[in-house]
Amino acid sequence: MTYRGRFAPSPTGALHFGSLVAAVGSWLAARASGGAWLVRIEDIDPPREVPGSAQDILATLAAFGLEADEPIVYQSRRTAAYQSAFEQLQRGGQMFPCWCSRSDLAPAGGVHRGPCVAAPDDSRRPAWRVRVPEINIDFDDAIAGRQSLALAAEGDFVVRRVEGWYAYQLAVVVDDAFQAITDIVRGADLLESTPRQIHLQHLLGLPTPRYAHLPLVLDGEGRKLSKQDRAVPVDRADPMRALRAALSFLGLSDVGYGAANPAALLRAASRGFDLDHVRTRSNAHAAAR
Repeated sequence: MTYRGRFAPSPTGALHFGSLVAAVGSWLAARASGGAWLVRIEDIDPPREVPGSAQDILATLAAFGLEADEPIVYQSRRTAAYQSAFEQLQRGGQMFPCWCSRSDLAPAGGVHRGPCVAAPDDSRRPAWRVRVPEINIDFDDAIAGRQSLALAAEGDFVVRRVEGWYAYQLAVVVDDAFQAITDIVRGADLLESTPRQIHLQHLLGLPTPRYAHLPLVLDGEGRKLSKQDRAVPVDRADPMRALRAALSFLGLSDVGYGAANPAALLRAASRGFDLDHVRTRSNAHAAAR
């Protein structure tokens, strides 16, 4: 199948440098493979979303020469597809309603395993969880290498929240299949989510893409850059500086000399991009630490 990659930001604030690295890495991997690059706005968590940030993110991507090859998909418009997947899991007996609150699960470190702590309560809506077996999920990551991760490490996970919103794990799996994504290049902070997503793919009869988890951009205290920590947004009025920094982070510091604009710089970078190089560089940095 022709390579199809994607970048899937949540509209919880402006695009910061860590997200730019993920966007550039996924774009380069798609272009180096002669494939398509898609963008999906993961706007299914209203309390966390910042009004206007979806369009701001798209405008920033465009300023950096990162244009999607197909129309943008918005998860907020895909509720019917998630409901269909939810009903399929329900018919298969793979889910259960759960009235456990965070305080109920606090003694177990916030992890749900086995029978619910809270009794059913018809006066309020439950969350719905997938009960997970004690198995390892094995997969090859193009950067992190061979992985064998315990599916139950995070416990029985939520696929529909108390408020009625569908959870990230279900939506991302449904949409990756809908968009025929073959390769997922994203930040290493999502590596631990991969077993749950692969498990859902198996339950729903959906294909499993190839995965590559890029090393994270850290702040001066060794923490992942995040919108929640008020990471400084990239400046779309001056894209070349941040774009060159992102390419350097990915091991491409000596490309595109003389490039007049972001599109030209990205084209030059795509000709020398290889995920194996990112993996080698990431391993070398890990060994040095």
